[in-house]
Order: sequence, then structure tokens, then C-alpha cells
Amino acid sequence: MSTKQRRYVLKSKEIKQILLGASEQFKMDLDALFGNKATIEIVESDNSQIYTVNTRPIMFKIAETFLPLLCFTEFIEAAPKVTVDMGAIPFVCKGANVMAPGIRRVEGEFSKGDLLVVKDEKHGKPLALGESMFDVATFRETKAGPVIKTLHYVSDKYWNMAKLFTTG
Repeated sequence: MSTKQRRYVLKSKEIKQILLGASEQFKMDLDALFGNKATIEIVESDNSQIYTVNTRPIMFKIAETFLPLLCFTEFIEAAPKVTVDMGAIPFVCKGANVMAPGIRRVEGEFSKGDLLVVKDEKHGKPLALGESMFDVATFRETKAGPVIKTLHYVSDKYWNMAKLFTTG
């Protein structure tokens, strides 16, 4: 497994655009959170690419969509959350979509397409980040089938790459 990395710092004009775009997608003001002197670095490794802000791994990008990493604590704390039962955990940790029968608790307000944090019922740890397939009212009423499209989860390539920053 290759660990060769390429890193480069973005220019201030690019930083402003990235923070604006990611703020809209995350529904939080990243410019206020990180300040107007934020340094954004792109770290590439094999087929993965993550963005660090002031040396912290914060997000990654798929196509034109920025997604927060599970280690981006400010986002994890502010985002709507769904707690899953212990039986769902092995599947969610392998990237499976979250199914309605595994849901134990829903916290916060959200619309269809919004980002949700999926956490386990025993420890409350974030396991995955997903896109809601329904608005909160429909979500709560749904009793069968998938309700969250999983986009990022513990042990995926982005999580493993970000983990290098926190353990290294």
C-alpha cells in the first residue's frame, strides 16, 4: 500500500471560494470558524484527496461536492444526528446505506438531501456521514427501507487518510 503524498497550499482567492462553497454545503459559516487568514492545503495520496484548514483535516471533495470528515468536530456537533442500533453498526461501518429499522433516535431538523451524522447507540460515536433521503417528518414516519445514503464512514479511504494526521 502506497503512502506517497503530494501536498500543496492554495492561494487566498481559491481559499475564499472553497470556504464559501463548503459553507453552503455544510450549512455553517466556515469563514467565521477559521478566520479570514485560514490556510488550506490539499493533501493527495493514491486516489484520495483531503483538505486541511490550518493543518487540521476538515473535508474532502467528490465531484463538485465538499463533504466534512468525521474528525471535523465542529460540524459533527452542529449537524443533525441519527442514532443506530448495535445491529446496524457493522453494516454502516462498511459503507451500507442506513435502513429505517435500525434507527433508534433522530436529533435536529433537516430536509431531503441534507447531511446527517450517523452515530452508535452505545457510545454516541460518529460512524458515518450520509445524505437524508427524506425530510425529517417523512424520515420519522418511515419504517422500512433505506433512509440515509452513506457518503463517508469509519474505515473508508478518507477516514484512514485523515487518521494519519491525528495519530502522526
